[in-house]
Amino acid sequence: GAIMRVARPLRTIAAAGFAGVGLVQAAGAQSIEQLYDAAKKEGALVLYGGGPITLYEPWAREFEQRFPGIKVSVKAGSSNVLDQEIDAQMKAGQLQVDMAILQTIQDYERWKNAGVLLPFKPEGFDKIDDAWKDKDGAYVGVTIHGLSYAYNSAKLPEAAVPKSALDFLKPEFKGKIITTYPHVDDVTLYLYQILVDKYGPEFLEKLKANEPVFVRGHLGVSRAIAAGDEKTLTFDSFVSMSIAEAKAGKPIVTVVSEVDPLPVFAQTAAVFKDAPHPNAAKLYISWYLQPEQQGRQGTWSSRSDVVPPPPLKPLSNYNVANAFRAFIMDEAKAKALRDRYLGFTGPASAGVYR
Repeated sequence: GAIMRVARPLRTIAAAGFAGVGLVQAAGAQSIEQLYDAAKKEGALVLYGGGPITLYEPWAREFEQRFPGIKVSVKAGSSNVLDQEIDAQMKAGQLQVDMAILQTIQDYERWKNAGVLLPFKPEGFDKIDDAWKDKDGAYVGVTIHGLSYAYNSAKLPEAAVPKSALDFLKPEFKGKIITTYPHVDDVTLYLYQILVDKYGPEFLEKLKANEPVFVRGHLGVSRAIAAGDEKTLTFDSFVSMSIAEAKAGKPIVTVVSEVDPLPVFAQTAAVFKDAPHPNAAKLYISWYLQPEQQGRQGTWSSRSDVVPPPPLKPLSNYNVANAFRAFIMDEAKAKALRDRYLGFTGPASAGVYR
């Protein structure tokens, strides 16, 4: 099974400040049954999801079985491609998508300010930490992900596993490191910035000398390490994907550093105001946020009352970096960093995404 080292408890990211307020506001939430009655009349749901299709397809089929009469279509891909497609549909006045689950939190703020989201507080809204939701219900985090280390246990002895990002600079790891393109993936961009802020720009120069391989998408990182051909380790592993590979019997181990912070972020969901099937979208989010589904995601829940699956510990046990939202909302800085990393890696090759 997957082994995971754990940092000492450092600080909790749960903000308890508004919990009481949320309870009052969410009291009027529509029940699953009420939403199903309305959604059945719509008969369909169109969901756009950031990341590989494997993150959405099993849930979509399960939803269809649980709520007969609603056909779900999923379109998955890069969050920063899907958002442009949604914008184009809106501009043309032909919105085809009902809801989006994306990593690009900046889009939700922008859409909220433009008045194109349908505010909605599902059952359990009060159990979701303030860090992961819009207080007015415009959007809500449905899954919490983190980026950690991972390595192939058949290729690397445990004693050789990096303890900090600096260990990845050792000459014996030359040509063996894999990561996603920081200029393509915003969360990896955040991760690189955390490391550069901590270790200085020379970290990048030394990393480059170790000839890391860059791919599009974190699924490619987990699968490459699990396969163990050339690439045997990373500091840029999407925790839930590596845990899924380990569960499937592959020799991949997830390690949370006790030295470097664990970047965490939410996959965020929202319903569009002009959605063709708004009730089906609200039903999907309400259902997915129920503790029963949240406990089976293979990663952390945005709900404070759902414990993560082993080998994960609650986020309060880790030294987390939870400023992704503020980081990516600074558009000028994010663009400058993307340009800089494009120069660092070169343009993204087609590569395997799904």
